[in-house]
Amino acid sequence: MATAVGRREMPQRGRVLPAWAWIGWRWVWRSPAAAIVPLLQPFFFLYFLHRIAPGSYFPLQVAGAMLFSTQNIGSWCLSDSAVFRIELRLQDIFVASPHDKLHYLFGVAFSNLIPAAPALIVLGIILASVTYVSLTGWLVLVACILAIWVLYSAIGIAVSSRLRSQREVWPVGNLIFTLLGILSPLYYPISILPPVWQELAHLLPATYAALLVQGALGLEPAAAGDIALDGALLVISTALGLAAAWRLYQWRER
Repeated sequence: MATAVGRREMPQRGRVLPAWAWIGWRWVWRSPAAAIVPLLQPFFFLYFLHRIAPGSYFPLQVAGAMLFSTQNIGSWCLSDSAVFRIELRLQDIFVASPHDKLHYLFGVAFSNLIPAAPALIVLGIILASVTYVSLTGWLVLVACILAIWVLYSAIGIAVSSRLRSQREVWPVGNLIFTLLGILSPLYYPISILPPVWQELAHLLPATYAALLVQGALGLEPAAAGDIALDGALLVISTALGLAAAWRLYQWRER
């Protein structure tokens, strides 16, 4: 005879963000290199650029290192989301859960922001010690960091959803984020680039973030109109990039 078995109702809402924050923290706790590497990467650039570039560029380079560190989060998101989907099948669990892909995308990006946070804090302290930064300058810098974090994380996760093997992660990730990063004037004024390279650099959202930060902090001469234009172009390019990443992202396996 069939018997009715009481089944506990599963919760339809959960604390997703704290869970992803715990994943990011546990990564740092178990492997401190996860927090050390983001510190070392920009400092290598800063050291050698400080040796070969004019000293007046150093504040600009520190601000650029903060954007560079944020941009690198996209590469980590690509790697992590590929592991979660291909090896751990974590994405399948989220597909079957009440949560949608926006929760998943933001969760992966947030968990990777945590290991990069110490580098951003240290670089912010150095920036404040080498040049005066107004409250408006800090707000602009934080806004640009958030825009770059969201956009490049979305790009990394979207690209990862199209990979079919872990062997593709390293070459594809390095190719995409090296090209996206090397052309943006993060560590130097865009005016020193040849005209052709300047045109190519203006195709990248990180370029407008760099120009906006440099202008707002007074590191490069910029009129108020130019700063406003760079801010508008950063918002537009970020929105277009997010729309493209959203369309590219494959949520359910085919």
